Parts: sequence; structure tokens; C-alpha cells
Amino acid sequence: MKHLFYLAAILLVLSSCQFIPPKKIWLHDLDISMMEAGWGISRSKLTVDSNQLIVAGKVYENGVGTHAISKMMIDFCDRSGGTSSAATGNKSCPSKAVRFSALVGIDDEANNERASAEFFVIGDQQILWRSGVMKFGDPPRKADVKLEGVKKLALYVSEAGDFNYYDHTDWLEAFIEYRKESPVAISQPVPVAYILTPSAGEGPRINSPTVYGATPGKPFLFRIPVSGRRPMNFSAQNLPGTLDLDVADGIISGTVPDSGTYVVNITVKNAIGEVSRDLKIVTGQGLALTPPMGWNSWNCWGLSVDDAKVRAAADAFISSGLADHGWSYINIDDGWEAPERNNKGEITTNEKFPDMKSLSGYVHSHGLKLGIYSSPGPLTCGGFLGSYEHEKQDVKTWSDWGIDYLKYDWCSYGKIALNDSLDELQKPYLLMDKLLEDAPRDIVYSLCQYGMGNVWEWGREVGGNLWRTTGDITDTWESMAGIGFTQDKCSPYATPGGWNDPDMLVVGKVGWGPNLHPSKLTPDEQYTHISLWCLLSAPLLIGCDLSQLDEFTLNLLTNDEVLAVNQDELGRQAVCMKRDSGYEIWSKTLSDGSVAVGIFNTGLGSPVDGFNWEAGGMPTKSITLNWEDLGLSGVYTVRDLWRQKDIGQFGSVYTAEVPYHGVVLVKLSR
Repeated sequence: MKHLFYLAAILLVLSSCQFIPPKKIWLHDLDISMMEAGWGISRSKLTVDSNQLIVAGKVYENGVGTHAISKMMIDFCDRSGGTSSAATGNKSCPSKAVRFSALVGIDDEANNERASAEFFVIGDQQILWRSGVMKFGDPPRKADVKLEGVKKLALYVSEAGDFNYYDHTDWLEAFIEYRKESPVAISQPVPVAYILTPSAGEGPRINSPTVYGATPGKPFLFRIPVSGRRPMNFSAQNLPGTLDLDVADGIISGTVPDSGTYVVNITVKNAIGEVSRDLKIVTGQGLALTPPMGWNSWNCWGLSVDDAKVRAAADAFISSGLADHGWSYINIDDGWEAPERNNKGEITTNEKFPDMKSLSGYVHSHGLKLGIYSSPGPLTCGGFLGSYEHEKQDVKTWSDWGIDYLKYDWCSYGKIALNDSLDELQKPYLLMDKLLEDAPRDIVYSLCQYGMGNVWEWGREVGGNLWRTTGDITDTWESMAGIGFTQDKCSPYATPGGWNDPDMLVVGKVGWGPNLHPSKLTPDEQYTHISLWCLLSAPLLIGCDLSQLDEFTLNLLTNDEVLAVNQDELGRQAVCMKRDSGYEIWSKTLSDGSVAVGIFNTGLGSPVDGFNWEAGGMPTKSITLNWEDLGLSGVYTVRDLWRQKDIGQFGSVYTAEVPYHGVVLVKLSR
């Protein structure tokens, strides 16, 4: 009988999971939609650009193509008995993991020496394997990692500390060995959006900017941004020249007077009350004396933009109240151009834009401005006609249409330029600058060439009102933070009329084409995004579908105290005053002598920090702001700008609890 007992025990052990031969699943057979990419979309058995997987000249059939910074979490909890640990945070859930194997490398489609990345395999908050920094052209490196006992596996690809430009990365021949139940790719918990800004009162409030620039003799159009209950009655004292005010809508129009600074006192009344404020109209000293605020079609509609979508954006500026807070530009990006010029060599619109002049008239009727897009090369980035060798004609056409803003994108001019010298980088932009100066209307000039040649050092010299300092942004923390927190090198070159442009906003519903999705940035990350861009005196161009604005996104875009930091007429750009493990402090001096300060919880200590390992969210960080770090001393009143309330007076330090990837934005005043 005893022998039978031992035999049964042995059979029981042999039948346990430890002796079941492991199963195998390819990484690309998991739900790859759960793998975040710093640019584009992660793809099964294809690169991020939908090509064959090729590293160092060798083709691979199996794998996943992604783009740094990339993240994916995989759950090994045995869910056969109930709810998974991903949802419950149950640490006792048994693991069925055995092994992870992959080759990793930079895909050949990157085709750029700047491409670099580092791959990490992380199990239960421990780094189990790292590739070391890999460059374009390096042969693949092998990851072979035992996972016994691991409940959650995280795959992470960093941008190796040099931004994520061209970082097309591959997990090649990647598979997981496991026992019993198949592992599951899981999403990170989505935090609930929360609104900080109190509701605005119904009385009239005149919002930023306080200064506006224009060119003598050219058409003038300015919509006074005022929030509060409508209807309102507007009046203005000391309007110069032929400028006229629409007393019902608050739109100033006419012809720009001679060079000078004209202080116009504006008064607005409604049923609740009355308010007055001065507006300085400065003529003959340039345009964009504060950073442009508006909307651009690219981050939501991509090449699918059309007339109806642009009109809808203009309508949304009015109906949502965005225009009441200073948002004024409605910019069409790529995709409006006809495939061929007419017999006079003039550029024309495609079928999506039947009448551009009518469209500009519609936008102008709201007191808003219309922007357009082109390239100094033969073709735009989207493959449409550029302005090469037709620059003068195009400026005339745009002026006839009523265009107020030009985004001029390098694109195919790279094939025209003789080399990458500074002269060649500046050449096409200097040409366009001269033509815009001679145009019969003011056109704000936006250079888009991704920071080549340290454009922030010379963008103003070639006539730019703003210049891109970076590659394209995407709606990930890694992209937004990697761009925003590296802009201090550009700070000395930002002045009224010339702004560093870290690219457009990625809040709300975005998608770069007809299919949209909510921004992948968490609510805290979106507060960081808006706060940082305002501190940077960056152009603010909304990139979402304005017809689907939710309350949270609208609140982000209409906090007047936060926007006033961006629109401050002194025109300083914030600089990083302190950078430590997991946090940064940025400071910007304002025209009234106060100081705006962003206290940011960057959480960038380790790739492990990029994942939410347990239910309950990521921890806050207690961060102390020392006056010494800001070069200040004495007592200051600290005001929370998002909550629009004073915190109190502090003599040398202020400590804040800052959410993970979040911000506390304050103003220090005497």
C-alpha cells in the first residue's frame, strides 16, 4: 500500500507544470497593438514603416518592428482560476513563464547614422538583460533570458540618450516559452482625466496677448479675445489710422498705420460687468511679437484634410470659446495641392479645396487667420507639389487667396541642396523671406527643417518668425518629454517675433490621418505638455480634431493664467534651473517681474520606471523648490497657475507633491 502511495506521489510530481514541456509563442502573435512606439505604429512581421525586417543586410521573417522609445508589458499570470493579476495586482498569482529569446537591432530602413537605441528585458521590476547601445549598421545582438517565476515581463527600447530620431528598431525571431496558459500582452492602466482650472465667471475678461505686430500699409485683422457671457459690446480709444472696431464681435480691421507703437484702450461690457485693458499695436517691427496660437491640420487629419474640416475647425474656435482665449490661426498642412500647375505655372488646389479664397474669407469673417503649407523643394513631404522655382508665383497666389501664415517644410529640398553647409541650409529660406516681405499682406513665416544646422542660431536672420528645433512629435511621453526637456539650448535665441518651435501639441483626439484616437499621453503628461510649451514660449498649435473636444482638453487649452505665461510680451524662454534624478525645475522671467516656474516629475530614473507594475497608479514625488536654485531671495507669494489660486507666502523654499510625469506650475511674485 505504501508503494502505491509513493507511486501516486511521483506521478503527481511528474504531471506538475514543471515537467510539462514548455510551449512557444512568437512575440508577433501577441496583441502588438499593446506595444507603444515613439513614432508610428509597432507592426507584426514588418517594420514600423511596413517594410521587410532587415538588420545589417539580413532579412528576417519573424519579429516585431517598432520605434524607440518603445514599451510593451506581458502578463504571465495563470488566469484559469479567475481575474488576472494585471487587473488586480495579485502578487500571489502563479507564473507560467519559462524563457524569452530574441535578436535585436536597428532596422536598415532607418538609413541614418544618427539612429541608435538600447533594448531592455525587464521582469518584475528587475532588468534581466540589456543590449548596450546599438547603432545603425550593427549586427543583431542576442537576448536569451530565463523567466522562471516572472509574473510580468516588460520589453523596453530606449533612444540611447540622443533623441529618438530615425530609431527604427526590431525584435527579431522573438518568442516566449511558457507552460499551461498563453501569456497576454496588456495595456497600462489609463488614468482618469481631472480638471484643475476653476470655471470662469460670466463677467467679461480680456485675455492675452497684450501686444500685436503688423506691417504698415498692409491689411490688419485682430479679434480681441474676451471670455464671458455674450452678447458683449466693445469699444476702443486711440485706434490709429483707418483701423475700425466691430462693436458687437470685437474684431479690429482696416489698413495698418505708419510705423510706431499705438496704445489702444479696449473696453468690453456685458450684462454682468465691464472690463478695460490696453493693447499695444506695434507696426513696422515685425510679426508674431508673441508666439502664434492656433490649430494645424496635420496631427489629426494628415493628408486627408479638406475644406469642410478646415471650416469646422474655424467654427469650433468660436463655438468652443477657444478664440476667446487668444487662439487665432487655422492652418492647413500638406495635402491641399493639385497634382500639376496650370498653364501659367500657378499652383492650384485639388478637389478637396474647391475655392481657397472663399475659405479664407470664411475664416477671416470670424476674425481668425488662415495658414498654408509648402516646401522649397519640388515636392512636399506628402508627395504634393512644392514651390521650387515657382516661389514668386506662389507668394502672389497665397496673397490673392488671403493667406496669413506659411509653414515652409524642407522635405525634397534635400535633393536640391548641394551640401549640408550653412549657406545651403539658409538659401531657400532667404529667398522666401524676401518674397514674403514684398507681399501685399502680412504672412507669418514658419521654418520647418527639423533643427538642422542649429537653426535656432540663425532662423531669425533668414526672416523666420518661428523655426522647428526638432523632428516630428508624437503622442507619447518619450517623444514629448524628449523634445520639450531638451529645449534649453535654444533659449537664448527666442525673442519677440522669433520663436523656437518644438512642434505642435498632441492633446485631444489625434491620428495623422482619417482614423483618430485619444492622445496616448496621460492626463498628467498632458498638463506637463501644455505647461512646458508655455514656459518655452513655444508656438501653440493644437493638433486634434476640434469637433471632438472633450471638457478636459478644452480646459487644458483655455486656462488664461497658463496661456499668459506663453504670451508674455517680454518674450523670454524658460531654462532648466535644476535637473536631478527624476525631476526638473524650469524658470521663466515675466514682464511684470514675476517668475513662472515648472516643477516636473520626469520619472526618468530607469526603464523600470516607465511601467505601471501594480494596480493603484504611479507614485507622486515630493519636490522642493529652493529660491537659491532660481537666483532669488526674500519672500514671494506662490500662486498655482492651473488652479488659479494663491498657495501662500514663502521665504526660501516651497515643496510640492508632483504626480508621476506631472507638473506643478507656479508663479512667484513679490
